[in-house]
Amino acid sequence: MSSSSQSVDAGDTSFLERHQFLIYRLFSLAGLVPVGAFLVVHLLTNASVLAGPEVFQSRVDMIHSLGPLLPVVEWLFIFLPMIFHAAVGVAIIAGGLPNVGSYPYSGNIRYTLQRVTGMIAFVFILGHIWQLHAMGKPLGGGAFDPHHAASTAAVALQPMLVAVLYAIGVLSAVYHLANGMWSLGVTWGIWTSPAAMRRASWLSIAVGVALGAAGLGSLAGMRMVDVDEAKLIEGRMSEARELLEGKAVPQAAVVPTEGSQGE
Repeated sequence: MSSSSQSVDAGDTSFLERHQFLIYRLFSLAGLVPVGAFLVVHLLTNASVLAGPEVFQSRVDMIHSLGPLLPVVEWLFIFLPMIFHAAVGVAIIAGGLPNVGSYPYSGNIRYTLQRVTGMIAFVFILGHIWQLHAMGKPLGGGAFDPHHAASTAAVALQPMLVAVLYAIGVLSAVYHLANGMWSLGVTWGIWTSPAAMRRASWLSIAVGVALGAAGLGSLAGMRMVDVDEAKLIEGRMSEARELLEGKAVPQAAVVPTEGSQGE
């Protein structure tokens, strides 16, 4: 009778519930590394626009110097972990995974905010990819040109509604990451005492404030870019890059033909 009831119970549990321990750890780990690490790098790269369009362009050039490897890196270390993290998050919100034990602070407002900001951040990221990433071009997006980084980003972020939505999305993503650091410590048994949890909370707040400032600063910096001046700077940098790569010939090195010489 007992073995029969155990088999029924096992059959009633879902795959997610049976592997909850492993899934929670992979879920929290993916949220911090590589997705969280990418968010930090992305926000700091964007914040470099505050030092001028040429600095931001040099950072973008460094990333795109990966060439054909860039889409591979994006999918392996950004998009696939992000999809996994989002899918498990949806399962948690939908009740497919229990919260007891893994989230002992589930009655706290910070956990509610973690859920809400996670959903906002996911929708924002989808919209961000559509608007600026090359994958959005077939759907009318993909406005960002990596060879004219500051000028194209400035144009895309110029409408006030877009700027407000970006501010909400960035702050949601930052809160989700910063508070997620705290919950990761709980899930992995790093913060076990009330004192350790308090110290971890202060660390999360510090990280959130720093990243929030970088995100909002980069948004303001993009909107303050002088588009015409940025295009001139980007054009000169593009020409210099092509010369270094041997894709262009210096104007002074062009030998005029007889037909082009003056009378």
